[in-house]
Amino acid sequence: MTYQDNVQAVRERIQAVQQESALSSKDVRLICVSKYHSVEESLGLYQVGLRDYAENYVDGLLEKKAAMPDDCTWHLIGPLQSRKVKDVINEVDYFHALDRLKIAKEIQKRADHVIKCFVQVNVSGEASKSGLAPSELEGFIKDLAAYDKIEIVGLMTMAPHDASDEAIRSYFGGLRDLGQAVQALDLAYAPCLELSMGMSSDYPLAVAEGATCVRIGSALYQE
Repeated sequence: MTYQDNVQAVRERIQAVQQESALSSKDVRLICVSKYHSVEESLGLYQVGLRDYAENYVDGLLEKKAAMPDDCTWHLIGPLQSRKVKDVINEVDYFHALDRLKIAKEIQKRADHVIKCFVQVNVSGEASKSGLAPSELEGFIKDLAAYDKIEIVGLMTMAPHDASDEAIRSYFGGLRDLGQAVQALDLAYAPCLELSMGMSSDYPLAVAEGATCVRIGSALYQE
């Protein structure tokens, strides 16, 4: 399969789910997770129209961004160490894994503009996953009021790899409900209209539950 085939297959699957699910978003941003893949491979996807790229690690993002065209949008989707904030925060368009005030304070100190952030929530409660417990979310959001360099554009979560489709949908639906609860707070710095959820293995389930951003790697790069 070509890169064009891969992109078309993913987009068609998203469109099919949108037609079937009343909960789905009309606009779903397709984010290409480029970790484990070369600049040349990512350029192949760029040439067929993809402009959103995500990396889990700071060094990988900086390396790819330096080599890719300037009109790409960059997403950092992995946990960020406080000592690395200064290296990357002004190089990203979106940070998907905010879950600690320590990192928020460092972003406030280092950012030269307002950073669009997703708060990561561990909806499934997996011990191996980062993110806030759902019960911690509202307090965390309110604690961010003093940080004028941070805009909470949405929430992010990951579902367990070995869960049933029904369980995965419940986790994604849970994030949607949490997002609506944050919206109800009516905070100017936390519009929280976006949901970053769904990867190659489960993105159709995420779209069915209202994802506005899906983070896709292998389904786009496969040959």
